[in-house]
Amino acid sequence: MHKILGMYRYFVRPFLFLFNPETAHNIIFFTFKVFRNIPGFQAILRALYQVKHKKLERTVWGINFPSPVGLAAGLDKKAAAYDIFQSLGFGFVEVGTVTPKPQPGNPKPRLFRLVGDQAIINRMGFNNIGIDGVVDNLKVKNRKGVIIGGNIGKNTATSNDDAANDYLQCLTQMYDFVDYFVVNVSCPNIANLSKLQSSDSLGEIVDRLVEFRKGQATYRPILLKISPDLSFEQIDDALNIINQFSLDGIVAVNTTTGRDGLSERQDKLDTIGNGGLSGKPLTARSLEVVRYISMKTNGQMPIVGVGGIMTVEDALSLLRAGAYLIQVYSGFIYSGPKLVRDIHKAIIKEF
Repeated sequence: MHKILGMYRYFVRPFLFLFNPETAHNIIFFTFKVFRNIPGFQAILRALYQVKHKKLERTVWGINFPSPVGLAAGLDKKAAAYDIFQSLGFGFVEVGTVTPKPQPGNPKPRLFRLVGDQAIINRMGFNNIGIDGVVDNLKVKNRKGVIIGGNIGKNTATSNDDAANDYLQCLTQMYDFVDYFVVNVSCPNIANLSKLQSSDSLGEIVDRLVEFRKGQATYRPILLKISPDLSFEQIDDALNIINQFSLDGIVAVNTTTGRDGLSERQDKLDTIGNGGLSGKPLTARSLEVVRYISMKTNGQMPIVGVGGIMTVEDALSLLRAGAYLIQVYSGFIYSGPKLVRDIHKAIIKEF
């Protein structure tokens, strides 16, 4: 069993890392597409990687999560493989970021590995198939009880003045097909998007979303995803918006524009250029932000902790700091599904 679980580290990852990151991503999803319907394939994955235990279960916003460990947005942008990710052990899957219209994103290359730093830099730019395509995928695939979050954004061509319309369109079309929503105004890869984190702009967006929700028969939680680059004063402003408009929680944190503490050569970083940094360099900041929010809210605000979960201890630290749920992205790329399995085993032992 140990040898099988180590396949990703010793065989799969070395093969995938022969290719540029975006090509490797496409290989993974093509493989999922080919193998998905082979009888027994997902059953084998579940037997290898899924861990079920009462100590893993969490009820947040009235949703019963089989585990607190989810897949962060950005990997399953099209909602094309959420069933596979559940079979690989994730307790929930966040799809997107989704925009109203399909868009190609930023020019390639736009995704880079910093292997020595266990980090990833991306400037994908909300490349996605658009809300119609994502909803079609959510409709036709057998969810098999997968808890799905919808991460929503605006099209690059949409001005900030009209951004609220884009967020509302995504929310309304996805409303019956996901379990919760995340408002993404903090991605550093869309020009001027971070300006929407200001109180006035953000207030207009979330007010429209909450007003729509009031008329629905089913209540869907709406969360705000914040940048790790915010000051504590700016985080306080975000918390005030959440309270003012009765949002349901916060996702902390998105990728960072910072480059502090990297071992990578500066000339390579200069060649890569702009983009959001994720992975190990974000570990300390995400923990700091989660701990701060938990302290400011007396542990009463549901926090989804994400950013820099590269080890079991990173995951446990975020949960100890006050995260209700956690999400993995870069750690999954570098360590594979065994990381999720090991986190589950450690949670059972500690909590």
